[in-house]
Amino acid sequence: MNDLKEKTIRGGLARFCAQGANFLLRLVSLLVLARLLGPKDFGLVGMVTVFTGVLTLFRDFGLSAATVQRANITDDQISTLFWINMLVGALLGLLSVAMAPIMAAYYHEPRVFGVMAVLAVGFLFNAAGVQHGALLQRQMRFTALAVINTVGLIVGTAIAIGGAKAGFGYWSLVAMTLALPLTCTIGCWLATAWVPGMPHRRTGIRSMMRFGGTVTLNGLISYFTGNLDKMLLGRFWGGAALGIYGRAYQLISIPTDNLTSAAGDVVFAVLSRLKDDRSRFRSYFLKGYSLVLALTVPITIACALFADDIVLVLLGPKWEAATPIFRLLAPTILVFAIVNPLGWLLYSLGLVGRSLKIDLVIVPLMIAGYVLALPYGPKGVAFAYSAVMLLWVIPAVAWCVHSTVISFWDIVVTVSRPLASSIAAAGLAFGVRLVCGQLLSPLPRLVLESVVLLTVFLGMLLFVMGQKSFYQDLFRGLNVRSSLSTAAVFARNSNATVQRAWRASTPRFVRYVHSVFHSFIRDCRSSFRVRALLTFALESGSSSEGANEESITHRNILAAAVNWLRQPITPRNIFAAVVNWLQQPITSSGVSAKPASSPRRR
Repeated sequence: MNDLKEKTIRGGLARFCAQGANFLLRLVSLLVLARLLGPKDFGLVGMVTVFTGVLTLFRDFGLSAATVQRANITDDQISTLFWINMLVGALLGLLSVAMAPIMAAYYHEPRVFGVMAVLAVGFLFNAAGVQHGALLQRQMRFTALAVINTVGLIVGTAIAIGGAKAGFGYWSLVAMTLALPLTCTIGCWLATAWVPGMPHRRTGIRSMMRFGGTVTLNGLISYFTGNLDKMLLGRFWGGAALGIYGRAYQLISIPTDNLTSAAGDVVFAVLSRLKDDRSRFRSYFLKGYSLVLALTVPITIACALFADDIVLVLLGPKWEAATPIFRLLAPTILVFAIVNPLGWLLYSLGLVGRSLKIDLVIVPLMIAGYVLALPYGPKGVAFAYSAVMLLWVIPAVAWCVHSTVISFWDIVVTVSRPLASSIAAAGLAFGVRLVCGQLLSPLPRLVLESVVLLTVFLGMLLFVMGQKSFYQDLFRGLNVRSSLSTAAVFARNSNATVQRAWRASTPRFVRYVHSVFHSFIRDCRSSFRVRALLTFALESGSSSEGANEESITHRNILAAAVNWLRQPITPRNIFAAVVNWLQQPITSSGVSAKPASSPRRR
C-alpha cells in the first residue's frame, strides 16, 4: 500500500511539474507566435485541425486505455494492438489526403488542401508511439513520460518560432503540429526499449477492442460537440472571426487540459489497479479530485475577473477583441474540472457505456445552443457554450456517480471547499483591483491581483476549510521519496570511494585493461538490441523440445551472458562472476522469467 502511495505521489508530482512546464511553454508560444503571425494564419490552420482532430481520435482506437486498464496483458497482445494502431494510422492519413479538396471547397480556401495533405503524415507518427506510451503509463513511469512530452513540446515550439521568424507564416504552425508527435514517439521507443513482434490471431484482444471502440466513439462525440462551434464560425463568419475565437478558446483550455491530463494519467493507472478495493478506490479518487479542483477553481475566477489584463499581457493589443469571448468562456473551466475527472471513475470501473450515453444526451443540447447563438457571432456562441455546460453539470455528475462507490454528496462536499474559498478570495482580489487598478499598468496589476487571489484562497482552503492535513500528507510522501533519494546518493558515493581505493592500489596496466574492457561492455549494454537478441535466443532455445547436450550448453552460455549483461560492471562483480563460474555449472535457471503482464524485449 505504501509503495503504491509513493508511486502515485511521485508520478503525480512528475506529471504536474511537466504540465507546469508545458503550460509555460504553451504560453510562451502563444505570446511569441501571436506577435509573429496574424489571426488569418491561426484561422487557416484551425480550419484544418478541426477535421484532423476528429481523425486523431481514431489514432489509437482507444487501445492505449485498454492496455492500461487491463489487469493482465501479454506481449503478443500488445504487439497485435501495435500493428492495429499502425493500420488505423495509415488509413486515417489516406482519408485525410482524400478529404483535403473537399475541405478546401467547404471553406472556400485553396490553401487548406496543402496544409491538410502535409498534416496527414502525423497520423503515422502518432500511431507508432501509442502502445509504447501506454506501456510507460501501465508501468507508472510518469517521470519518463513527463520528460518525453516536455522535450517534444520544446522542439515543436522552437520549430514554430523559428519558422515564423523566417517568414514561413502558417507553415510554421504546421511544422509544430508534426514535430510534437514525432519527437514523443521517438522518446517512447527509446524509454521502453520494446520492439513489437509480429501480429497474432486469437490473442484474446476482442474484449479490449470493444473497450477501445467505446472509448473512441465517446471521444468522437465529445470532440464533435466541443468543435462544432469552430466549424460553424469558420463557415459563416470567416477565418478572422474563427482566429479570434480560437485564440480565446485555446487560452481558456490550457489550465483544464494541462491539470486534468496531469492528474488523469496517474489516477487512471492507479484506480485501474484498485477497482476491487472499494475503500481505497474511493479514497484515492476523492483525493485526486480534490487536488484538481483546488488547482482549477481559482484559475476560473481569475479568468473571469481579469480577462482584459490576461489577454492584453499574453496575446497583445491586436487580440483585444478576444477579451469578451475569453470572459464568457471562463465558466467552462470550472465545468470541465468538475466533470472530466469523473471519466477516471467510469473508465477505471469499465463503465465506458455509461459515459457514451451521457455524451449522446449532451450532443443535441449543444447543437441547439450553437444554432440559436450563431447569428450573434463569436460572443453569442461563447455564451451559449458556457450556458449549456453550466445547466448540464449537475445532471451529468449525478448520472456518473450513480451506483458507484462515490456518492453525489461526496462530489458536493469536495467541490464546495475550493469553490467557497475562491469566492472569498475573488471578493478581496476584485477590491484590490478597484482601488489600485488605475495606478498600475496591465502586467503589475495582473501580478498583484493574482497574488492576492492565490494568497487568500490558500489561507481559506488550508485553515478555514480544514484541508491542511491533506496537503501535509502529500508533502510527507514527497519527503519519504527525498530520504530514499538521499540514501541512493550515499550508496553511489560509497561505491565511488571503493572505486578510488581500487584505482590507487592497482597497477596501471591492469587499470588500463579494465578501462578498455569496461568501455566495451558499456557500449554493449547501451544497445538494447544486444540484450534483446540474447534473451530471444535463450527463450527460443528453452522452448524447443528434445534438445541435445550441445543445445543445452548453448542455452547455459546464453543464460550466463544475459545475467552478466544485466549486472553493473565493477571489479567486485567481475571477480564474483569468475568465482561462481569456476565453482558451479552455469544453468538457465538463473534467468528470471518475465511475468505474463510484462512484454519481453526483442
